[in-house]
Amino acid sequence: MVFTNGSSFYLNASLSLSLSLSLSNSFYLPGVAPQDFFKGDVLKVKVNKLSSTKTQLPYSYYSIPYCRPQEIVDSAENLGEVLRGDRIENSPYEFRMRVPWMCNIVCRITLNEKTAREFKEKIDDEYRVNMILDNLPLVVPVTRLEQDSHVLYQHGYLVGRKVWYAGMKVEKYFINNHLTFTVKFHKDEQLDSARIVGFEVKAFSVKHQYDGEWSDDTRLTTCDPHAKKLVNGSDLPQEVEDKKEIIFTYDVEFQESDVKWASRWDTYLLMADDQIHWFSIVNSLMIVLFLSGMVAMIMLRTLYRDISKYNQLETQEEAQEDTGWKLLHGDVFRPPVNSDLLCVYVGTGVQFFGMMLAAMIFAVLGFLSPSNRGGLMTALLLLWVLMGIFSGYATARLYKTFKGSEWKTITLKTAFMFPGVVFAIFFVLNGLIWGEKSSGAVPFETMFALVFLWFCISVPLVFVGGYIAFKKPTMEDPVKSNKIPRPIPDQSWYMSSTFSILIGGILPFGAVFIELFFILTSIWLHQFYYIFGFLFIVFIILLVTCAEITIVLCYFQLCSEDYRWWWRSYLTSGSSALYLFIYAITYFFTKLNITKPVSGILYFGYMLIASYSFFVLTGTIGFCACFWFTRLIYSSVKID
Repeated sequence: MVFTNGSSFYLNASLSLSLSLSLSNSFYLPGVAPQDFFKGDVLKVKVNKLSSTKTQLPYSYYSIPYCRPQEIVDSAENLGEVLRGDRIENSPYEFRMRVPWMCNIVCRITLNEKTAREFKEKIDDEYRVNMILDNLPLVVPVTRLEQDSHVLYQHGYLVGRKVWYAGMKVEKYFINNHLTFTVKFHKDEQLDSARIVGFEVKAFSVKHQYDGEWSDDTRLTTCDPHAKKLVNGSDLPQEVEDKKEIIFTYDVEFQESDVKWASRWDTYLLMADDQIHWFSIVNSLMIVLFLSGMVAMIMLRTLYRDISKYNQLETQEEAQEDTGWKLLHGDVFRPPVNSDLLCVYVGTGVQFFGMMLAAMIFAVLGFLSPSNRGGLMTALLLLWVLMGIFSGYATARLYKTFKGSEWKTITLKTAFMFPGVVFAIFFVLNGLIWGEKSSGAVPFETMFALVFLWFCISVPLVFVGGYIAFKKPTMEDPVKSNKIPRPIPDQSWYMSSTFSILIGGILPFGAVFIELFFILTSIWLHQFYYIFGFLFIVFIILLVTCAEITIVLCYFQLCSEDYRWWWRSYLTSGSSALYLFIYAITYFFTKLNITKPVSGILYFGYMLIASYSFFVLTGTIGFCACFWFTRLIYSSVKID
């Protein structure tokens, strides 16, 4: 862990807790064994997608005219990798373990107008080339100016760079055609074998030169393998223009490292400011303590006093003279408007909560580490499908409480409403990606697999849960509802539904917005997110905050003799999704450099899905807490 001066307050806590919180630092995955290499063994480099933070549109490596092997072989990819736009293929880059190799020529190409334009477009959009060796991604080491001893890593190297010459008033493009690879290994002295623990590169633009005609044994005059360096003339960069000849070359060197195989991902996932997460958690805990104090005051003081007073009333006339939440006992459990829709949203929220909780547990245990590419996405999809049984159960249980009888209809709505909205948005966005000919477009086979999971597994499980719930006896309300609704008095402006709903969403969002920054950075700036221990704590804090703020505002609402708490309890904590989307808009304009309209549509489309999912999750948490609270307090008083 990295600590700066002044962080001694958190030092002891961080040293003791970070080991348990960041369990995903040690990526020795069950079932994934390290590979031992002996000297001279062939190491084959695989290429992945070209990625850019400016366009958010990935492309396959061979979408531009890079050097190709004799036969391109696609690697088997899981569902998550396909959805992420990964396209892993073989490459002509091959090494021999612990055998340095200098000035190796990969291929020579001559650009035409089309290929030159393709390279220029990728350089304009700052695309980076991603490669993989022994499941380790290729990284470029970057030393921070203010902290020379600390090295950060960027994923992949730039295709090239663009230079503006002010004197000539001309813009030129230069391609990175010479790669200097550094493979770090941990040696086993007993077996004389080694395991790869690092894969780094430095990319250069070199206008290679040679004598005579080009042949298979041509020697470059700009690269001397005996001197192990580039020589005179190599300081001239390789320009990208029509009819220009480009020679792709690479060097490889091997460095012994003390890093063990099980900890090889620690360097890649090093956090520069670990204490920011601690400050976030402390800030969130202060919010939770404040709300807990409010709830404790309500439950232990106010409610206890009210219940004692109400139970001591001897006559109905005395009860009618009093005011407060007890007067609503004949209306508080009256079914709300659009009760079917509320049941659907609650059931969907239960499904989403189950998915998130299970995924968090697996992630904290290290099963969903970044070394398992696409594992998190695959796990989320499968867990969502399997949690359908809890969704159907929760929906039908609440629906039966509202005296509903058409359980098949309500279950069908639950199985199709939320997934249908998300799938429709995803389908439109995928069409836009397809139009850009990006590798991020989901193929037809994968789309069919998603539909199969939805219709053939998720929907039946939702119906199974609904059937089980509807066979159970109805949950009886603590008090009976009157036939005639009680008139609701005029409310103060601060007790209006709009004001209380908007206020209720601020605290849950405030508890997570710092961690949200790191999540958005990992998604849109293509960085690893692995601090699942911190995320799990923030998730628990979010649950507690949503529950407590909803209970507090619900109590104030009932005390003002307004019994319409059903939908308001859902929307109070669910309104935090509105602040999430506003934050996403702010992040787009302050942190991202997206210029293409399609890329902007993709960003806001996916953030709309994320905000909608966050609304369903937080709304359900608030509703369930309020549902438990109201049943508890009204079951504690005597009703004549």
